[in-house]
Amino acid sequence: SIPMREIKHNVFCTENITPATEALASSFSDFLSDNKKYTVLLGFCDVHVHFREPGFSYKGTVYAGSRAAARGGYTAVMTMPNLKPVPDSAENLRLQLDIIERDSVIDVYPLGSITKGQLGTELSDMEELAEAGAIAFSDDGRGVQREELMLAAMKRAAELDKIIVAHCEDNSLLYGGYIHAGEYAKAHGHLGILSESEWGPIKRDIELIRKTGCKYHVCHVSTKESVELIRQAKREGLDITCETAPHYLILTDRDLQEDGRFKMNPPLRSAEDRAALIEGVKDGTIDMIATDHAPHSVEDKSMGLAGSAFGVVGIETALPALYTYLVKPGIITLERLEELLCINPRKRFSLPIPEGDFSIWALDEEFCVNPDEFLSLGRATPFSGMKMLGVNYITVKDEKTVYRK
Repeated sequence: SIPMREIKHNVFCTENITPATEALASSFSDFLSDNKKYTVLLGFCDVHVHFREPGFSYKGTVYAGSRAAARGGYTAVMTMPNLKPVPDSAENLRLQLDIIERDSVIDVYPLGSITKGQLGTELSDMEELAEAGAIAFSDDGRGVQREELMLAAMKRAAELDKIIVAHCEDNSLLYGGYIHAGEYAKAHGHLGILSESEWGPIKRDIELIRKTGCKYHVCHVSTKESVELIRQAKREGLDITCETAPHYLILTDRDLQEDGRFKMNPPLRSAEDRAALIEGVKDGTIDMIATDHAPHSVEDKSMGLAGSAFGVVGIETALPALYTYLVKPGIITLERLEELLCINPRKRFSLPIPEGDFSIWALDEEFCVNPDEFLSLGRATPFSGMKMLGVNYITVKDEKTVYRK
């Protein structure tokens, strides 16, 4: 019972599509089959990806990552700064910007690092980075452990009117863990990651928001305690937003297998955590869904849960996964999913919603997730082999086709 407008023949759109975008999409409908129903969606914006360049091109590249994003319906992404060299100076950031300018088929907005070398000991030159084009600041991949350093970073970000994008992880509570400290870890003898390692830093940083007035965004929320802390902070009127990822909304630690494709940071949590995340998506506590797309080499992901690198890919499966498991069962509407994938991310980070950016999907077409067909160089996904609904046929960026099935 989702209201849809017919654009042309068997092509429809949601209420979020403007008349200008509708008219442009109509011109592309001639490339589509007459025997399927298609839906036009706004170009998505992923605020949390790892494209691995410069420094780790054996894992992924800007070219491959941007093509994978376009296949997933994304026309804009924000890249995390755990690179080599770390974008902790204008000079280092320009190395990344040059690659983006040369190779990307979509808009790519890089984040600068909070600390020099992401070492957590000294602030980067945040003003220089902002002038050079850093859209926000993060040490993603590592949490800022020292409270006084995070306080200084928030004060500086507030002066620059930039957002702190926080990877919330307390190293003192990790104890060598690599999956959630839950049922699976206990049953199979694995070292577990405590939920408090995530929500503890969020609780600390909420106090710092009160002191600084800093714009603050929480990466990859995965625990029920994190959701409640953020909910209460929003009720207080603090300038805080957050994201979660598709795998946390669909899978739990009960779904784990002895395979590196199930290892990500933060880890898959309990069924209770998943339920809290879904409620957070429904009531607006969770503002957006990001993929944390993190490609690795086959070797990086071939050493089981204990030995494999953290990180999975997800930018090519995000819409199908969320449509299949959230929209189709009636948990959220398709319009709400557009808000989570496109409108809210762009609003939070002051990015435009271009009229010429959209994708055209056969939402009721079923497929089986096959990583061998990914455009991403990394292929490790916990969704491998799962049946989903939603096949993208065309992605248009700035009125130009950047992906076509």
